[in-house]
Amino acid sequence: MKALTWQGRRNVSVETVPDPEILEPTDAIVRITSTAICGSDLHLYEIFGPFIDSGDVLGHEPMGVVVEVGSAVTNLAVGDRIVVPFNISCGHCFMCRRGLQSQCETTQVTEYGSGASLFGYTKLYGQVPGGQAEYLRVPLADYNHIRVGNDLPDDRYLFLSDILPTAWQGVEYADVPEGGTLAVMGLGPVGQFVARVGVHRGYRVLAVDPVAERRALAERHGADVFDLTDSVVDELRDLTDGRGADAVVDAVGMEAHGNPAVSTVHKALGLLPDALAQKVMETGGLDRLAALHSSIDIVRRGGTVSLSGVYAGEADMMPMKTMFDKQLSLRMGQCNVKRWIDDLLPLVEDPADPLGVMDLTTHRAPLSDAPGLYETFQKKEDGCIKVVLQP
Repeated sequence: MKALTWQGRRNVSVETVPDPEILEPTDAIVRITSTAICGSDLHLYEIFGPFIDSGDVLGHEPMGVVVEVGSAVTNLAVGDRIVVPFNISCGHCFMCRRGLQSQCETTQVTEYGSGASLFGYTKLYGQVPGGQAEYLRVPLADYNHIRVGNDLPDDRYLFLSDILPTAWQGVEYADVPEGGTLAVMGLGPVGQFVARVGVHRGYRVLAVDPVAERRALAERHGADVFDLTDSVVDELRDLTDGRGADAVVDAVGMEAHGNPAVSTVHKALGLLPDALAQKVMETGGLDRLAALHSSIDIVRRGGTVSLSGVYAGEADMMPMKTMFDKQLSLRMGQCNVKRWIDDLLPLVEDPADPLGVMDLTTHRAPLSDAPGLYETFQKKEDGCIKVVLQP
């Protein structure tokens, strides 16, 4: 089959790789009909090379049709149309029963002290072949699927694989009071959905991003938008009676602008042997924290900062005095996709499309175009906000 593979920093290519096979009786094989490039795929493209091997298949936002099931699979049949959640979980362990599927004890990557395995996402998360491919092997398939109908297009459902439940969880964790104000830092795909979920829930949404096209899209869906300027923190405070927003969702993570010194460190890591670079990242990694620090500044005293953007540093400096003095709550973590599907499925199937799932994709292309679109997405060129590939 054809699949998008990692070859090196800022180097991905579509290659012919072996077709996936049933390895365990609980597996299923899915023919992929749509698969997306996620903002967190750019971390692999840019930073996480020491934990990836050349030829690893990327991608964790797929959906398609079941073409084969293992002998122990009882909840899926050939021909079923499904979305595949990005985290791989069992559904019955201590963590899964508590709605913490991203911490599944059956698939935790204990070698690296990480949570549940993920599709297409480095040795830290199991090095499981991903879904930017023509076919995908789905482990623990009875639980690791979201069955959908056949009448609506893929775009109605595809984002249930990651970014829509990630945004929903981010807003849940933000704990915005009824009628309150939610600030959103970053208007990439997750930030767009965070803003829309906030508007859907009746919050006042103040959204910040340096890219004009992203601000325009969020404004179209009801957010008040602001450029990322030196004065934006003061602007948002002025709009909230000098207090700041009730809650902030940081939807940027370690790809934040700012701190060129940390950016230089990231590049230097790519020059080290993998074993040494891994050790540095595991114990002394640094993130660019501009978005997080701005979130801490923007939120009011007693408010909540919710992190949906991915962070990976182990030596990050946090403004603990400010956080303690402001009595902030901080919530974060990989999304527990299956936890939120019962809330989200009716919304994506609603003819009114209240969360605008049909108004997010800016670039749609065959899988063969993936390498160029990784670069376009990473550079934020050509108005690129969300890429969907169709193998």
